[in-house]
Amino acid sequence: MKIAMHQNQRIVLDQLGREQYQLLYMHGKNGELSCPVCHEKVRLFLGINKEPYFYHIKSPEHKCPEPVIEEELEPVIVERNGFRIPQGRTIIETTRNTSLYRPSKTIECSIPFKRTEGVNHLATDTYLRELAANGVILDKSQAAAVVETQGALLVLAGAGSGKTRVLTARTAYMLNVNKIDPRTILLVTFTSKAAGEMKTRLLAYPQIKKDQIGKLVTGTFHSIFYRILMFHEGNNWSSDRLLKKEWQRDKILKEAGKAIELSEKEFAYDLALQQIGFWKNSLLFPHEVKPLTDWEEKAAYLYKKYEEYKTQKGLFDFDDMLIGCYQLLKSSPSLLELYQNRFQYFLIDEFQDINKVQYELIKLLSDKHKNVCAVGDDDQAIYSFRGSDPSYLLEFEKDFPYAKLVTLEQNYRSSHEIVSAANEMIAKNKVRRVKKMKAQFESSMSPILFFPFDEEEEATMIVSDIQEKIVQGAKPSEFAILYRTNAGSRAVFERLASSNLPFKIDLDSEAFYERHIVRSVLSFLKISLDEDDHQALSAILPSLFLSQTVLKDIKAESILQDCTYLEALSHLKTKHAFQEKKLKKAVQLIRSLKFGSPLKSIETIEKDLGYLDFLKKRGTESNQQDKGSDDLKDLKVAAKSFTSIQAFLSHAEHMTAMNKEIKNLSKHFPDAISLSTIHRAKGLEYKNVYIIGAVDGSLPHDYALDGLRNGDFAAIEEERRLFYVAMTRAKHELLMSVPQNRRGKKANPSRFLSPLMKRKKK
Repeated sequence: MKIAMHQNQRIVLDQLGREQYQLLYMHGKNGELSCPVCHEKVRLFLGINKEPYFYHIKSPEHKCPEPVIEEELEPVIVERNGFRIPQGRTIIETTRNTSLYRPSKTIECSIPFKRTEGVNHLATDTYLRELAANGVILDKSQAAAVVETQGALLVLAGAGSGKTRVLTARTAYMLNVNKIDPRTILLVTFTSKAAGEMKTRLLAYPQIKKDQIGKLVTGTFHSIFYRILMFHEGNNWSSDRLLKKEWQRDKILKEAGKAIELSEKEFAYDLALQQIGFWKNSLLFPHEVKPLTDWEEKAAYLYKKYEEYKTQKGLFDFDDMLIGCYQLLKSSPSLLELYQNRFQYFLIDEFQDINKVQYELIKLLSDKHKNVCAVGDDDQAIYSFRGSDPSYLLEFEKDFPYAKLVTLEQNYRSSHEIVSAANEMIAKNKVRRVKKMKAQFESSMSPILFFPFDEEEEATMIVSDIQEKIVQGAKPSEFAILYRTNAGSRAVFERLASSNLPFKIDLDSEAFYERHIVRSVLSFLKISLDEDDHQALSAILPSLFLSQTVLKDIKAESILQDCTYLEALSHLKTKHAFQEKKLKKAVQLIRSLKFGSPLKSIETIEKDLGYLDFLKKRGTESNQQDKGSDDLKDLKVAAKSFTSIQAFLSHAEHMTAMNKEIKNLSKHFPDAISLSTIHRAKGLEYKNVYIIGAVDGSLPHDYALDGLRNGDFAAIEEERRLFYVAMTRAKHELLMSVPQNRRGKKANPSRFLSPLMKRKKK
């Protein structure tokens, strides 16, 4: 059904502007739409695989006959100045049909499925036959990686290729067949959970004893090398000296920042901490850093002061564990030789994510025996922001010239249709080891591209699609919604929060309305409603270029003048007459905010109150991934759905509370839809995956596009790898959203989709 009634007005979908579909959806959800025939309540369906239509709430299958749309009478034509003009109409008339609905597109597979016989567990090898009898079946490449235990070996383990099985089977083979002393084996993983899972798997393998597993040296880089530090220099590395919490490190930086007048509310200290971690993991010490921007210069100053403070107080952080161990081994040849004799075999997981200090430690320790088995996939290297460098995998033979190479190309996770699309997409990267993954099964579900109008409609379409599938028998835990940054999840979080579907989010994901810039803008709206809201007043001071010290003066003025805190701002005495004049004008503008719609009021804050200028001076607009102006654009998209300031602020508070509640409930409801950044989803798999925001500026991110314009290809290639990681999380169904508008502007489909959108079935 394409026609509904709203407030006694007939709504014809095909004659409605596309931008109004989401608003119409909300009207239906609020019970404001009715059927023009039977007058029952109806809603607008906005899904992925069907065109939008109205359906009856009480009986969705019921269909009333479509009412006839009366044709307009032929207009009377009059002639004026030589023009034949329909009477009562202008020469230029906007077409009535403004619908821009674009149906979803199936990515047809251009390569026919041909099952590759993967099983070849070297029947001549007794132990591998025994493993197979116990369910640990290896294909030919996996078996080759397992039995090749001497010398350097690089295992290129593509997505879903069973690298954990290879690592555990190889360890079992070394213990059982080669009779290698478990104390000489160092098994390094990137998470403690992965190390625990490998030990559990090993215990289930034939002829593997518990005491052997107990003697293996396993764990993360940090846990292993911290143990070495504690054994040799326990007094200096006692755990009570460790800066465990981010707020502790943040506090040190903020104290240092006071010396150069870096405001806590203006300077991005969290990003400075991340930058310092990057420098440390790259073995760049304060005197070696060469800042490229004004922001980096400030961060480098903080780095220097941070290190001085830790040295003075005898403290250390997690990065220092690796640097400290590296310096200890470099400065003591006898100690280095001791550990070179102790550790003779190295198995390193996720080798593409290794950073400089980790690589240098492995090189040092393995220099004598050179039995290094590095397992990784350069196509999944996505952590350069924290110092990881895929060049160590790409150039492995440079430091290990006699290394052997085994490529695992069988994908046991995803369907042929998904694997084929992912292969074609990642093949466009220039710097990579060439490999082409092969799937073990095909599916009736080809990857789908769908085209919502904007972020709001994108969220509605995804939730509608999930609801349909759950009604048909799917489980919530079979779905994952992946996005480039946490800020990109705002709309889908809100839509899920207003549904009855269970979902979970990353525990460290920040609520959108708690983001620094968002809170600051909302504070302008709050103080326009309550002029004595001192917390809101405190939050807006930095953007008015006032320090927190003026709060006392404002409170004093409010008493002396018998006025509100906001009005007291206009009586504030500063050393500059032009600033006092601006404050008087600002007070009038802030007071006027409550009379406008949320969107109009935010635009006033942005332009008339100079908030955009403040963001530029804040110093994170040109060189950081998280730009404050992006948060502002996202906030305006959220505000569009509301007509009153109070309703919008209540919604923001409700969503912030929901964020906390969902985090608390996540551990109690394992059967839930997963919301996650792509970075967080690496290593995980789901039956059905939605990738949102597949447009230029989102994925790839704006900062990568900026780099590309300046001739830097590294960032854009990492973004393509990130897209590849997202695609290969899906086992059976992959749906990618290409919104036509993003952050209020027309968006272009992600350039990574170009080879897929042009495909034709052969």
